[in-house]
Amino acid sequence: MAPDLSAMLAPNMRVFVAGMSNESAVLNQELAAHPERARGVDFRAIQFPGIDRMDYLGLHPEARQSSYFMTPALRAGLRQGRAELYSLDYPGIVEHLRRGPAMDLAIAQISAPDADGWCAPGLACDFMPLAWARARRRVAHINPLLPRLASSFRVHLSELDASVVSEQALLDFKDPPAGEVERRIGTWVAPLVHDGNTLQFGIGSVPLGLAGALKNHRRLKFHGGLVSSALQTLWEAGAMDRDARITTGVVLGDAAFRNFVRELPQLWLTDVSQTHDVNALSRMDGLVAINSAIEVDLLGQVNAERSSGLMQAGAGGLPAFARGALSAPNGRLLICLPATARKGAVSRIVPTLGHDAVCTLPRYLVDTVVTENGVAEIRHLSPEARAQALIGIAAAEHQPALEQAWADIRQKL
Repeated sequence: MAPDLSAMLAPNMRVFVAGMSNESAVLNQELAAHPERARGVDFRAIQFPGIDRMDYLGLHPEARQSSYFMTPALRAGLRQGRAELYSLDYPGIVEHLRRGPAMDLAIAQISAPDADGWCAPGLACDFMPLAWARARRRVAHINPLLPRLASSFRVHLSELDASVVSEQALLDFKDPPAGEVERRIGTWVAPLVHDGNTLQFGIGSVPLGLAGALKNHRRLKFHGGLVSSALQTLWEAGAMDRDARITTGVVLGDAAFRNFVRELPQLWLTDVSQTHDVNALSRMDGLVAINSAIEVDLLGQVNAERSSGLMQAGAGGLPAFARGALSAPNGRLLICLPATARKGAVSRIVPTLGHDAVCTLPRYLVDTVVTENGVAEIRHLSPEARAQALIGIAAAEHQPALEQAWADIRQKL
C-alpha cells in the first residue's frame, strides 16, 4: 500500500501543514477521503485568502486549528471553542515556533529531489523551515511540478518519515487589477522612492498601481515577505537592479508569474527569521517599506487588522518593517490606502481608532500616509500638524466632520 501523508495523524497531535502557495492537494484529498483522521488534531496552518482552500475545522467536529491570521473558517472555530488565534507579528511567530511547543508532525510540499537527494521548498519558504527543524516526525508531498528555486531551506530524502510523489497542479493567485484610485496612489508614491532604494511591498491592487508608477525608476532592489506580479512589472520595465538579490519568503502568482521566477536567478527564498529580521532591515540603506491599512486616525495610529468589528488579518510583517525602515539610513515607511470605503460612504481617515478597531502600529511608528488625494508626512509633526496633514488627504466630503472631531479631540489632549 502506498504511504499516506495523513496516516500518522492522531488525537492531541500538533501538526504543522504547508500553506500559502505550497498547500498540498494530496493532503487535502486524503483528509477529504478520511476525515476521521482529523479527530482531535490541532492543525497549525498559515493560510492566505484567495489561494488556500482547505477547511481543517470542517473535516471533523473534534478537529482543532491554531493560527496567526484570521480566516472565515477560523472565525467560526473561535466561536465554537475549537480554534486559537495568536496575537503575534512575524518576529513573534518566529519565537513561538522556535521556543514554543514543538510540532508532533510537519507536513510539507517540496520539489522533486536533485541527483544527491535534496529537495527544494517550492513556492513558500516562510514558516515551514522553523516548524520543520523541531518537528518530531516529518512527511512530504513531493510534487515534481514545483519549481526548484534557490533558497536557504532544503530537505533531504533521508529526513522523511514518509513521502508521497504526485504531480499536482500548483495553486494560482491573481492580483486584483489596479483601478484609478490605486494608480493615483502610485503617482503620489513615486516621487518618494529614489533610484537605488530597496523596496518592500505586498500584493494587491495598490502594489500594482505603484509598480506602474515606478517604471521609470532604476536600480531598485527588493526585500520582503512575498512577491507577486508587481515585481514582474518592475523587472520587465528595467526598473530593478539586475545584479541585486531579490529576497522573499513566498511566491504568489499564476503560471505566467511562476515561469518568470523560474528564470530569475537573483530570486532567493528564505524564512521569516531572515526576511523580517529587524536588525538586518535597519542596516539596509534606503529601505522603503510600503504597506496598506484599513484605517488611520488623526493621531497617526494605524489599524491594519480589524474592519467593522471583524478581524480580517493579523499584524503580519508590518510592525517589523515599520521598525526596520524607520531605523534604516534614509529609510521610509509608507502607509498607502484609499481615502474611503463602501463607495465613498466611509472615510478611512478617522478621528480615533474606535472599539471596533485594533492598533497595529502606534503613532510613534508611523512615517508617511498616502491616499489618492496626496501625501501626509507626519513622522516629525506635532499632534495638531499631524491631524491637519491627515485631514488634508481625506476625501473632501469627509473633511468637515474630521475637522469638527479634531476640534473636540484637541480639547482633551
